[in-house]
Amino acid sequence: MVLPRPSEKIREQLVGRVRAVFNDVEGGQKPVPPSENALFERDSPIRLVHADVVSMMVGGVRGLLLQMLHPHALQGVLDHSDFRNDMHGRLRRTARFIAITTFGEASEAEKVIGRVNRIHERVSGTLPDGTPYSARAPETLAWVHLAEATSFLESYLKYVRPDMPLVEQDKYFRQFALVARKLGADPVPETKSDAEQMLRAMRPQLKSSPAAKEIAQLVLTQRPKGAPIAVQQMLGTAAVDLLPPFARSMLGLKNPGLTALPARFAAQAMGRTLRWAFRQN
Repeated sequence: MVLPRPSEKIREQLVGRVRAVFNDVEGGQKPVPPSENALFERDSPIRLVHADVVSMMVGGVRGLLLQMLHPHALQGVLDHSDFRNDMHGRLRRTARFIAITTFGEASEAEKVIGRVNRIHERVSGTLPDGTPYSARAPETLAWVHLAEATSFLESYLKYVRPDMPLVEQDKYFRQFALVARKLGADPVPETKSDAEQMLRAMRPQLKSSPAAKEIAQLVLTQRPKGAPIAVQQMLGTAAVDLLPPFARSMLGLKNPGLTALPARFAAQAMGRTLRWAFRQN
């Protein structure tokens, strides 16, 4: 009988713990297996960016913080989400959507996109000032997509591949735009330059509010059951560090400054460890 090497045991344990965070293991949910018939080809920019666990977690938190600055996106969360009591569930569902649409069978990707569109049909209401909102509004969906796409890529550039060529960054936006359009987002950036221009154009629509600040604190302080406090703090600090200064100010968050250095080092170290565990090195 040949016993597994200690390093392989450690690798398997790490992979198992990470998969338990992103999948409802108790409910029988399994990781999404990469498919050769996915919407995007293997080793293309979107699959490389979305495969890195730590940079995606940091980017995911940054994206959520940005999204809360749009009054329509914020109100939809307040009115139609159990976010306060089940933040991990919401994050897990978002992560699974990204996994299926990036790596899964194209037919499964189309199904999950259709399911999200049907859910969005039921998400509507009015802002405190009486303005109607809908989760199917193209402009609101455009902001949600812009926040996610820029956050995932900025985190990947920061913690994985700072020398990623601009042509590949542009391709990332073009690929992710395919999913955004299927969800009804419009306009959608096709290049990094487009994304930067959109961010400037949408700034006047963003608002600071007590509710946005409250949700931001929930995003930064709640953690999945069993997750170490240090990991949650590291991810939150790294995400705030990556936010544009205007967004930090509007959410009432301080610039981490030099205090972000330990979080950066920890995120880099954890990223290297998990890439080793998932054989991505």
